[in-house]
Amino acid sequence: MNVSFSKGLALFLLSSILLIAGCQSSEGSEDEAAASETTVATDAESSSDTQEDTTENAEEEDHNHDHEHSHAGDEETEEIYNGYFEDSQVEDRSLSDWEGDWQSVYPYLEDGTLDEVFTYKAEHEGGKTAEEYKEYYKTGYQTDVERIVIQGNNVTFYRDGEELTGEYLYDDYEILNYEAGNRGVRYVFKIKEAADGLPSYIQFSDHSIYPTEAGHYHLYMGDDREALFDELSNWPTYYPSEMDGHDIAHEMMAH
Repeated sequence: MNVSFSKGLALFLLSSILLIAGCQSSEGSEDEAAASETTVATDAESSSDTQEDTTENAEEEDHNHDHEHSHAGDEETEEIYNGYFEDSQVEDRSLSDWEGDWQSVYPYLEDGTLDEVFTYKAEHEGGKTAEEYKEYYKTGYQTDVERIVIQGNNVTFYRDGEELTGEYLYDDYEILNYEAGNRGVRYVFKIKEAADGLPSYIQFSDHSIYPTEAGHYHLYMGDDREALFDELSNWPTYYPSEMDGHDIAHEMMAH
């Protein structure tokens, strides 16, 4: 065989081998790069999922926290703290929590201002018609004490154009357990000196179990402390006197 031809053949074969090896190396590098990009993308997605989970958990925790400390609706139909709380969570309160000028909502029920509330309840809560809700709350709100002013330890009751003032002192609280399984708290105040026309005891229920400024409240009034705890159908309700009937109605629907 010609020597020059042999050398040329050898060089050709060597070049081919090097070219193939280079292609394989290039393909391997591209595969590694793709794998690397996939890993980075996967890590990024994983990180994003983790952040979303953390955000959702945080929002859920915030929601639970807010819900736990929110006020509920009427004590007899809804629940405080979802109706389940430990006795140790309940704290004493002073009359200053209810200080202010308050009006009964009963006149607004009588003149029809609260009709939209009962319609709303019938549509969103069910169980009763609007008229049935109105009858239920008529019994609950009924009172002849149209206004109450609380300053310091003095409570002034306005009834039929007359006003009577008595000094009331804190007389502990009572935790009530209802048949439905929920619970409530009544804060009791006793008159310092008995007087005609004034209740010996007043009991506040505003759906709080610790010191806080009340936005509205239900008031139980009478001379028999223990008998008042059994009253569950009549709970005269008071809102700030500066609110008009429509403001109160909208507050009730948002409550």
